[in-house]
Amino acid sequence: MTHLVLVAGAWLGGRAWDGVVPGLREAGLEPRPLTLSGLAEKKGTPAGLRTHVEDVVGLVEGEDLRDVVLVGHSYSGVPVGMAAERIGDRLRRVVFVDANVPADGASFLDAFPSAHVRRAIAEHGGAWPPPPPGDFAGQGLSEQQIDRIVTEGTPHPGASLTEPAELRRPLGELPATYVKCLLDGPDPAPAVAALTSGGSWELVRMDTGHWPMFSQPDALARILAEAAAL
Repeated sequence: MTHLVLVAGAWLGGRAWDGVVPGLREAGLEPRPLTLSGLAEKKGTPAGLRTHVEDVVGLVEGEDLRDVVLVGHSYSGVPVGMAAERIGDRLRRVVFVDANVPADGASFLDAFPSAHVRRAIAEHGGAWPPPPPGDFAGQGLSEQQIDRIVTEGTPHPGASLTEPAELRRPLGELPATYVKCLLDGPDPAPAVAALTSGGSWELVRMDTGHWPMFSQPDALARILAEAAAL
């Protein structure tokens, strides 16, 4: 059976995938939502980027999973991309859902203008607090969905955002699908655009915002199932 390890982005735990899980099971897949250290029910646990990579690798190897699709949303594209090359022939595919991707020697915060995030981390004891509801406007989310993200969200461990990624081989060698959510911007970041335009990765577009597991869970489940079949 194909196992999909589902890892949400900043602030969120495994419950973020609750709407996606039924569609994956109907497709004959085994979803494995994962909460990273320091978040949701694991809040308070010290964690950095390497901790989060070990969370992913530890689940796959500890439960001896094979035929694995790793799914990383937003921030989690960084640890998921690093973990993908660690699990060897257990890996079937990686799916990046409107995600950052790792770049060797660069941190998550190096990928975009992030002075405001660094300031927030410094002002909140080393963690990045969830944004206010207004920051989710224009992303195809209902008020109830926004409320769920905000209330379930927990401060994100700042060290995971500032530690540099480490890659052992070019990212383009991974079998990968990139899901671009168009309400969050029409085009992928330049590094992703180079990978998708060169034919190394599959590019899929969704007409929704940055949190498709909330705004369009059934559509996202179909996309993940199709990627798992490649």
